[in-house]
Amino acid sequence: MSESWVIEEGNGDTSGPVSSAAAPAALRARIDAGRLETWLTSSSGRSLAFVTNTERAMVMLLEDADDPGEHAVDAGAQGTSGDFVLCHGQADEYANEDTVPIGEAFRLVQHILDTGHWPPDARWVGER
Repeated sequence: MSESWVIEEGNGDTSGPVSSAAAPAALRARIDAGRLETWLTSSSGRSLAFVTNTERAMVMLLEDADDPGEHAVDAGAQGTSGDFVLCHGQADEYANEDTVPIGEAFRLVQHILDTGHWPPDARWVGER
């Protein structure tokens, strides 16, 4: 699947196309600016959500606006983590099993932007 991806900037604005190679740096820059929630949209209408507390991230792939999606998991991870701050200021808490370490999250995003799919070794669950 050949898709191009852009970062949603809010108010209907988007960045220019973001490549898989540039995605980790773009996400890191947003994190450094205090923007912990990022949505990427593909040319085929799919969405990729990335919400972090700077240590762990929720990575979620949706086929369209009505899709409940699928998200990366860290099977067997214990406990919960908080401070996943959304654009509107809400701070969420997630089970660590439903998030992945930040480095792994960058790898997952990079692979999805490059191939359109989760990496073969990634663990994820569907909400469908």
